[in-house]
Amino acid sequence: MVPCGVGIILAVLTTACAAGNGAGAGSEPGQDAKQEASRMSMVSEQIEARGIKDEGVLEAMRRVPRDRFVPPELRDQAYHDTPLPIGHRQTISQPYIVALMTELIEPKPGMKVLEIGTGSGYQAAVLAECVDTVYTIEILPELGRAAAGLLEELGYENVRTHIGDGYDGWPEHAPFDAIVVTAAPASIPKPLLEQLTIGGKLVIPVGEYSQDLVVVTRTEDGYERRPASYVRFVPMTGKAQEQR
Repeated sequence: MVPCGVGIILAVLTTACAAGNGAGAGSEPGQDAKQEASRMSMVSEQIEARGIKDEGVLEAMRRVPRDRFVPPELRDQAYHDTPLPIGHRQTISQPYIVALMTELIEPKPGMKVLEIGTGSGYQAAVLAECVDTVYTIEILPELGRAAAGLLEELGYENVRTHIGDGYDGWPEHAPFDAIVVTAAPASIPKPLLEQLTIGGKLVIPVGEYSQDLVVVTRTEDGYERRPASYVRFVPMTGKAQEQR
C-alpha cells in the first residue's frame, strides 16, 4: 500500500469495532456466497489461527469484502494468504498483516485514526469498522480517487480521504489516537510522532528492504518503541525519499 485521496470528504459516522458500521460485506446486496465463504475461512485459518484475538478486529475482517479491493482479474485470489498487486507498482497487504496492524493500535469506539497510504482502501475499511473516524492519505492520485469512490460506494461514511504526501501527516485534524502507516520509510517521520495523542500508538514498517513493523506509543515523557514483526512493504515515496 502507499499514501492517498483528494478533495472527497465524507461525513463522519460513529461506529463500534465489534458491531461494525453496517457498511461492510454483510450489507452488500447480492453478496457472492462463494466469496463470503472464502472470507470466513480466511479469518479462521489465516488470522485467528495465527493469534489475532481482538474480536472486533476479527469481525471487521469478516465483514469487509477484500474481493472488492483487488483488480477484477485477481478476485479469485482475494482471500489467499498473500499481498496482491493493485496497479501503479503498489500492493494490497496480506490479510493477516492488515489484521495485525489493526489489532496493534488497540482499536476502540471513539477513536480517531490516521492512515498513511490508502492504496486500494482495504485497510481504511477495516479500520472504519473498528473506530469512529478514519483519515487516510494517498500520494498517488489514481489510487486515491479510486479508493475514495469505492469506500463511498460501500457506505463508509466515517472515512475522510485526501490525496497528498503523508510524510507530514494531516496536521489540520491532529491529534490522532492512532496512526497506521502502510508504506515503509527509512526512519520514522517526526511529524507523525508529533500528531499522536498522549497514549496514542503509531504502527509503521521501518527499513529499506525487509523491515521491522514497529509500534511507538506516545507517553507523557516521550515515546516508547517496540518491534512487533518482520514485514515487507513498498517504500514510502515523496518527502520520505528526501530524508534517507
